[in-house]
Amino acid sequence: MNNRLRSNLRTLLTMIGAMLVTQVTVLSAQTPAPLSSSMSPVMPSKPSTPSAPPVAKKIPKTFEKFGDKRVDDYFWLRDKSDPAVVEYLKAENAYLDSVIGHLKPFQETLYKDMLGRIKETDDSVPYFMRGYWYITKTEEGKQYAINTRRKGTLEGKEEILLDGNELAKGKAFMSIGSMAVSPDNKWLAYSVDFTGFRQYTLHFKNLETGELLGDKIERVTSVAWANDNKTLFYVTEDATTKRSNQLYRHVLGAKTNTLMYEEKDELYDIGVDSTRSRAFVILTSESAETTEQRILDANKPEGAFAVYAKRKDNIKYYVDHHDTKFLIVTNDTGRNSRLVMAPIAMKADTKSWKEIIPHRKDVKLDGVDVFKDYFVAVEKKGGLPQLRVFDMKTMKPHDIAFPEAAYDATPGQNAEFDNRLYRFNYGSLVTPNSVFDYDVVKRERTLKKQQPVLGGYNAADYQVERIMATAKDGVKVPISLVYKKSMRKPGVPQPTLLYGYGSYGFALPLAFRSSRLALLDRGMVYAIAHIRGGGDMGKQWHDDGKMMKKMNTFTDFISTAEHLIQQKYTAPSMLAIQGGSAGGLLMGAVTNLRPDLFKAVVSQVPFVDVMNTMLDATLPLTVGEYLEWGNPNQEKAYKYMRSYSPYDNLKRGAYPAMLIETSLNDSQVMYWEPAKYVAKLRTLKTDNNPLLLKTNLDAGHGGASGRYDYLKEIAVTYSFVLSQLGIEK
Repeated sequence: MNNRLRSNLRTLLTMIGAMLVTQVTVLSAQTPAPLSSSMSPVMPSKPSTPSAPPVAKKIPKTFEKFGDKRVDDYFWLRDKSDPAVVEYLKAENAYLDSVIGHLKPFQETLYKDMLGRIKETDDSVPYFMRGYWYITKTEEGKQYAINTRRKGTLEGKEEILLDGNELAKGKAFMSIGSMAVSPDNKWLAYSVDFTGFRQYTLHFKNLETGELLGDKIERVTSVAWANDNKTLFYVTEDATTKRSNQLYRHVLGAKTNTLMYEEKDELYDIGVDSTRSRAFVILTSESAETTEQRILDANKPEGAFAVYAKRKDNIKYYVDHHDTKFLIVTNDTGRNSRLVMAPIAMKADTKSWKEIIPHRKDVKLDGVDVFKDYFVAVEKKGGLPQLRVFDMKTMKPHDIAFPEAAYDATPGQNAEFDNRLYRFNYGSLVTPNSVFDYDVVKRERTLKKQQPVLGGYNAADYQVERIMATAKDGVKVPISLVYKKSMRKPGVPQPTLLYGYGSYGFALPLAFRSSRLALLDRGMVYAIAHIRGGGDMGKQWHDDGKMMKKMNTFTDFISTAEHLIQQKYTAPSMLAIQGGSAGGLLMGAVTNLRPDLFKAVVSQVPFVDVMNTMLDATLPLTVGEYLEWGNPNQEKAYKYMRSYSPYDNLKRGAYPAMLIETSLNDSQVMYWEPAKYVAKLRTLKTDNNPLLLKTNLDAGHGGASGRYDYLKEIAVTYSFVLSQLGIEK
């Protein structure tokens, strides 16, 4: 994957959390109980008498700006060091158990259903890099993956690079961040987080001896090796804001490191990477709208990084290398970007740029994967991904064709520069995730592996639809649906879960989730709303749902819900909605606008305290987010954001049943946002519907790190949704 696509991935994981995009092949600290081949369904049980909900104390704190006065009674919940804060979160967890504790047998059934779909002991498709085959393994009963390699052939002796289970011993949480093997295959640089706060510590392992060096570096966010096999460039984050802002050079064994660059502008984060050719190390400074890259010859690690093209507001560019030229993806002539080629130079000369792929209004160029004899353009058209292969000599393209009308396709592991086999991942809402190798010369694909789905799964039993809702302003908004054919009666409303996100230009993938079968096989329709603010329909789709157009995101989602009801897919009494992080903002906003439209709401790590968060520049992410939401220190932006901030717009009235999920160590959306939201809503809601707050006290933005623990979290969420829609078996 090239520098541009890796940058996109880093941004994605930062913004929405792995929980929203990762396929759960993952699966409680204890080994799961053996599964019976025939399990009796759990019959609905009567709920126990719930305890009274916790009442958070009120300590009013007043804020005033631009003549607007806000009183926050629960600001005190920000103080994590106050024992009363954790006591309150624990009390909410206890209340949740008292309300849905009767669903625990159902949760266990759901967990076993999902676990029973997964091949617990499994290997990834091997990929080749510099003489070694790399394989990631999972083993039954173990929470974490094991990273291995074999020299020369797949029959070679297995070497264990990292065993996540060993790293996680004695830890409630463990997440591996960076993993980079030195060019001579001797050294592994890897980073690990044990809190969920996404604060990674870098370590170095000698792969020949297994020895860990004493070198240990805190708060590392990205790394890249130089070609001398002893120099590593790494980026660290600010201790308060978590903004990636400093690049260092580290020589193995050295006691001091050299600061190479510091990004002063708070709108920008930085990341370091290598070109696939390994000829250059590239440092990217990036805001939501602008980039600037610095380039270093990977054979000259003592040199200085040279600015390729100085930053210019609202212009992005990404450089990759091929032989005697650079390939540059840039949006200098249009928001959807174009591709140009130029002779190698450490400073851009736009006069020498030769256009290869022009800007197109209906196609968004996300990036290019560059190889010795060809490159692959990764694009999106009509809301669907496409991969176009260009011969490097002739520049003539051909498309990799996909068999379904709605699908997801992404670049796979392509580590080798000189390689005619291009690996990509393919799947759909009904097709399990599949890994293909595509021969760019023969134009033939080979299926290397399809995700095993146990339990007799047959894709033909399920139906995918893509329909259009009409937004408030007349724009057509896509909705993707999947359901089990035998349980769908056209014209008869049925239980439905509608998922949405709609921020940062991120397009929700139409990918397969084996865990989702636990819903579909119980008669649920699963729907995805491709609303503005996301990138589903190109860059303009994002532009039309951010900043001073953010309300489009919320009204689009309401329109999709109304359309599903009008077309009798569902009814308000049968409709549940779900979103996380910025999608949690969506949940809060639409629930305030149309509480009558939904039966149940699941809001995960929700960004709901918009004003307090965006007015506090010391919090992680805040300043860089001005380009997505607006800067509330400007009156016009303040008033607009104030009009939709979920916490600030709660009012007395009836609300749907709500499950709010958060984590104590979340660094992206602090736990206090959902905690304050629930505390305030308890004083305003006039209905008897459950309002529940679930806090994982040992994790961060993505929830539990262990694969079994993660499935158990999903089982709790699904049990809430299903039970609210009348399904408890």
